[in-house]
Amino acid sequence: MSAENHELRKAGLKVTLPRVKILQLLEQAEAENQHLSAEDVYRMLMEQGEDVGLATVYRVLTQFESAGLVARHNFESGHSVFELATNEHHDHIVCLDTGEVVEFYDELIERRQREIVEEHGFDLVDHSLVLYVRRKGAAATPKA
Repeated sequence: MSAENHELRKAGLKVTLPRVKILQLLEQAEAENQHLSAEDVYRMLMEQGEDVGLATVYRVLTQFESAGLVARHNFESGHSVFELATNEHHDHIVCLDTGEVVEFYDELIERRQREIVEEHGFDLVDHSLVLYVRRKGAAATPKA
């Protein structure tokens, strides 16, 4: 049994060709440190000659999210991107010019966030840190 079939069954999902193909693309993207939109997944499937509709891609990604297989992020770009869900926390840097997403982890930042929460009398349950950036020297794009 392939790893994808095992992951789908473990998540309580029926093994179907679209689910396997989409999970494979997400695994490939994870290995290349990429985050994919539903449109990216659809385009990649079309390039591979797979007959999977965009609506199916959206439905499968939503099912994967509900099953805990993927994490959805809604960055400044206005569309969702997906990555395989892991138990390892990380934060993101998003380039406003290129849409590039960089993952990072910094213990100093993590510790300081916990300290700030405690100073205000709270327990930290979860957090998301996204830094929006431009490459040095890049001109700002005027907003409409």
